[in-house]
Amino acid sequence: MEAQVIAQWQEEMNRNLRRMMNFAELMNQKEPLVGQSPRQEIYRKGKARLYRYESTRRYRTPVLFVPNLGISRPYVFDLLPGGSFVEHMTREGFDFYLLDWGVFGPEDNSLTLEDCVVRILPRMARKVLEGSKADEVTLLGYCMGGPLSACFIATHPEIPVKNFINMAGPIDFSKAGHFALWLNPKYFDADKFVDTLGQIPAEMVKAGFKLLKPTMDLSTGLNLWWNLWNDSYLTGFRALNKWANEYVAFPGEFFRQWVKEFYQQNRMLRGELRLGGKAVRLRDIRCPVFVVGAKEDYIAPASCVKALIDAVGSTDKGYVELPGGHISLIAGRTAAVHCWPKVSGWLGPRS
Repeated sequence: MEAQVIAQWQEEMNRNLRRMMNFAELMNQKEPLVGQSPRQEIYRKGKARLYRYESTRRYRTPVLFVPNLGISRPYVFDLLPGGSFVEHMTREGFDFYLLDWGVFGPEDNSLTLEDCVVRILPRMARKVLEGSKADEVTLLGYCMGGPLSACFIATHPEIPVKNFINMAGPIDFSKAGHFALWLNPKYFDADKFVDTLGQIPAEMVKAGFKLLKPTMDLSTGLNLWWNLWNDSYLTGFRALNKWANEYVAFPGEFFRQWVKEFYQQNRMLRGELRLGGKAVRLRDIRCPVFVVGAKEDYIAPASCVKALIDAVGSTDKGYVELPGGHISLIAGRTAAVHCWPKVSGWLGPRS
């Protein structure tokens, strides 16, 4: 028994030594390489870029991935080899395209919701169809990209959308958690906010998300300490930590519309939203729809995301609620087990 205790003590001492050595190395290392999947820029519009990734292209229908605008950079979806949603989808044989909205400066403050839905997204979808020589396209929206994609599909019946996947994209903003409370018009004057600041700076975006879970930095630090001896954990931590501290500003006019039309008035779900003179009616979405919610999502709670199922006019539609939070749903260590196979498994037979 005594020998066993000594062995356990020695093992823990070795782990602590390894932790300290790895921590020293961590402080001296260069930034990790991220977004390594081979790709080609095929189109640009303003700050927006459209990328096509290399794949076997086993499936005929191309996939246009629409992430959030502002907030963070999209390389989180292609974080590291072996831990990349993009890599998974291309390995499965999908002709995969990513819309990168870009990094915004004060010169972009006039960018509006209409610009994104009525001008940029239609042009990107047409470029995907042109590049893939396909007749139809699948839209895959994540986070804010979910409702933006839904608005686009509902207002552009002339563009043939074969499938629509909404991953953690808020739809019923009355159920959007703390953000819905904080942005309530009783407490938040969006017009005064934008008129005063113009651009919503990256540091303010960061502060808003940090306030959602104030203990996150503490728990992250504790998890790092307990895993400093684990080289594979450190590799993933460094990459994710780089992304988690690289926030992106919001264009002022887009933020004004986003807050007022969605969070404060919930006009998309209520059928009262108009973009570019076109009514946004989710019931007009009739293609197959797949919705993915996360059980621990405090940014877009599952009930907020699931609302799309009852709102669309599709007959082929499904919903799955998976373990994880808003980010770990698609980019966490368990995403490869729980989420990615569900998405590719649903999409494959429909492509």
